[in-house]
Parts: sequence; C-alpha cells; structure tokens
Amino acid sequence: MAINPADLFKLAEARRKFKANHPKFGPFLHAAYEKAVCPGSVIEISVTPPEGEPIVTNLKVQESDLELLQELMQMGAKRG
Repeated sequence: MAINPADLFKLAEARRKFKANHPKFGPFLHAAYEKAVCPGSVIEISVTPPEGEPIVTNLKVQESDLELLQELMQMGAKRG
C-alpha cells in the first residue's frame, strides 16, 4: 500500500494545528508514558459533549500495547 504524499502533508498540517490548539496535551502524554504507563496500568478516556452526558471507557495496558506506544512515541519524537 503506497502512501499519498498529499495525505501525509494534510496529516502533518492537522498535527501542527492540534499541537497549537492543545499545547499541554503532548507533554501530558509524554509524562504519563514515562511515569505511569506499564503493564497493568489502567488508561481511562472520557469525552463530555456540550450536552453534558460523558462517554467513558478504559483499558488495562498489556505488554503488547507498550510496544505500540513506544513506536508512536518514537515517531512523534522524530517529527518534533
């Protein structure tokens, strides 16, 4: 499967905007990964729409999840 360079450009631009809009999110993820994420840790995600009824889920981190997270962190570090 070939990756379209235009799609990569769009993704890079969206990432740049996200970082500008949410400057504390990246450092939070990095700190959580470095200090708290290990096998058995629970990651909980909550989304609260304007109407106010939150949607919540969680997952217990597996060893294989750490491999994916490490790859994503390395990719992010390369991109700055």
